[in-house]
Amino acid sequence: MGETIISVQDLRKSFGDHEVLKKIDMDVHEGEIICIVGSSGSGKSTLLRCINRLERQTSGKILFKGTELRDVQREINEYRSRVGMVFQSFNLFHNMTVLENCMLCTRKVLHLPKEEAFDRAITHLKAVGMAPYIHARPSQLSGGQKQRVAIARSLCMNPEVLLFDEPTSALDPEMVGEVLNVMKKLALTGLTMVIVTHEMAFARDVSTRTIFMDGGYVVEDAPPAQLFTNPQNSRTREFLSRYLAG
Repeated sequence: MGETIISVQDLRKSFGDHEVLKKIDMDVHEGEIICIVGSSGSGKSTLLRCINRLERQTSGKILFKGTELRDVQREINEYRSRVGMVFQSFNLFHNMTVLENCMLCTRKVLHLPKEEAFDRAITHLKAVGMAPYIHARPSQLSGGQKQRVAIARSLCMNPEVLLFDEPTSALDPEMVGEVLNVMKKLALTGLTMVIVTHEMAFARDVSTRTIFMDGGYVVEDAPPAQLFTNPQNSRTREFLSRYLAG
């Protein structure tokens, strides 16, 4: 097992009187591919948003390589440059081309020279099959193409961890496969990934660990071979029953 990159300790998150996350403890190790599954409202996306500091936890700690993340914007920006995130809604800039979307952060955040930013963007756009569309704008792309550009954009930052928040949930069914195929190829590169997903077959086949969340808790955390064939918790079995029956 690789070094611990992210450590979540006793994490809780409330919105008003509603406690969405309840005492979450989990570590993310280098090279792991963690899929987080569970019903809608179980806290999966909120956990991911807390890890990326898009939401501030109510209590508990998040550590990056042993150092606790503080509410200092400069430190958060540095952290996000190393822990990327792919959103379900793509979050591309509509007034920019595909190439400009992929070059923006490396130019503005990493301060790469234009030529190096260009080369890095082209490399990752080729990897996701989007190099022919470098001059297109997001409005000219399908949902699957937009998500592949969003993945390439995140990869341009050379992140140590890449977070995915239900990356296929906004896609038409025929476009889901093209995005999952890109993610499967990424998994083979050794990139550390944490993926919130409803794609059970993907989680079973690609993850090194699968986490089942329910009611704001981590109910079960196990290798996919165990979680999908012999879940230990009755709530996990109930959730997976329809999938397992199929």
